Amino acid sequence: MTLTYDNRSTAYDFNLFKDSTAKKLPKKKTEEKTQNTKNKVVTIPQDEIVKIRRRKHNPFKLFIGAVAGAVITFAVAMIIIGQVQLTELNQQIITKKAELSNAQSTYTQTQMAIQSKHSTTDIENYAKNKLGMSKAENVQKEFVSLSKGDKAEISGDVNKNFFQKIIDAVTGLWS
Repeated sequence: MTLTYDNRSTAYDFNLFKDSTAKKLPKKKTEEKTQNTKNKVVTIPQDEIVKIRRRKHNPFKLFIGAVAGAVITFAVAMIIIGQVQLTELNQQIITKKAELSNAQSTYTQTQMAIQSKHSTTDIENYAKNKLGMSKAENVQKEFVSLSKGDKAEISGDVNKNFFQKIIDAVTGLWS
């Protein structure tokens, strides 16, 4: 071994580390690697594969899921039924409002027909021409005056029993 120093500022001489006496290892081929991995495949019996794939179900969770699904289905069904009933009632309201509008229109038309047939001039003409009546004149009118205030007397049955007289006296106080 010889050491040589250069002025090139090299710190190491790499030739010192080369050993020509060491054996060179052969490189493995990629084919050998694939063959080795093919031989490492593990086979599992079919029964164990079925057991692994089969999912274990918890009966309590299945029951809770079924109850929750039934409750949700019931709630949705009730909402749908309520909406259908609401729609039917709204349709009945619309139908009844249309019937009311038609009835009011018919009533108005009937009132107009009655008023046109029985106007005051028609009634006066009928009374004068067919019944021989005339309008009252001032001579025919009698005026009544009450000087002592307004009082009304009701003629009634004189033969009242004692209890009817008491009831009449009490009602007379309130009127």
